[in-house]
Amino acid sequence: MIRILMHGCNGHMGRVIQELAAADPDVEICAGVDIVDDGKAPFPVFTDISACDAAADVCIDFSTAKAVDALLDYCIGRKLPVVVCTTGLSEEQLNRVEAAAEEIAVLRSANMSLGINVLMNLLKKAAKVLAGAGFDIEIEERHHRRKLDAPSGTALALADSINEAMDGRYHYVFDRSQRREKRDDLEIGISALRGGTIVGRHEVLFAGPDEEVSFCHTAQSRAVFGKGAIEAAKFLAGQKSGRYDMADVVKKYDL
Repeated sequence: MIRILMHGCNGHMGRVIQELAAADPDVEICAGVDIVDDGKAPFPVFTDISACDAAADVCIDFSTAKAVDALLDYCIGRKLPVVVCTTGLSEEQLNRVEAAAEEIAVLRSANMSLGINVLMNLLKKAAKVLAGAGFDIEIEERHHRRKLDAPSGTALALADSINEAMDGRYHYVFDRSQRREKRDDLEIGISALRGGTIVGRHEVLFAGPDEEVSFCHTAQSRAVFGKGAIEAAKFLAGQKSGRYDMADVVKKYDL
């Protein structure tokens, strides 16, 4: 049984992970940390992480950027592996994450979904065959109307996976409205759609002469990120110090 310290336990994703962990026989949340303890959690909750004395094997962080510095200090002091899921970290904080990985096991990824990370792995293999055979590559992503950034970080990560497999030969095209020319052989087109309450949908199209191959991932709720975080915690518990990401989690399946 892997004991998880849930940092940000009373936030939306913290509650999602509570439900998922309760249904998983391999893990338990032994304690939580949040700015407010509403008394509803079935485990002790600490409003000050420095006061947390719970015995844990790994920490999952879904909190706020301003809480991450104290979290890293705590985990380093306790030699506690940590899965950092909080977004919006500053460049300085990202550097701190990298520095922490010299002392403890740290896992951080652009997307915590298992499905997306399996897709990245598959795209690398597909690209070597299809892109190598001259297929054009297009990526389309769809998200809810409130999402501020475009394209999504996940769409860029998918493109990066393909480009990595192709030795960085491709460049990205985000807008063709001002271009009066045919697409070149080494571009990856990336387009973004916004509307409604779409949680997230990403499709990668390889279009060749007389045939198309597409890969699609659809997130139907944010629970997919919680599931990924739990699987990451299972992987990270007991690992030696170092910087890990979700690619390491799916790698164990030898895809």
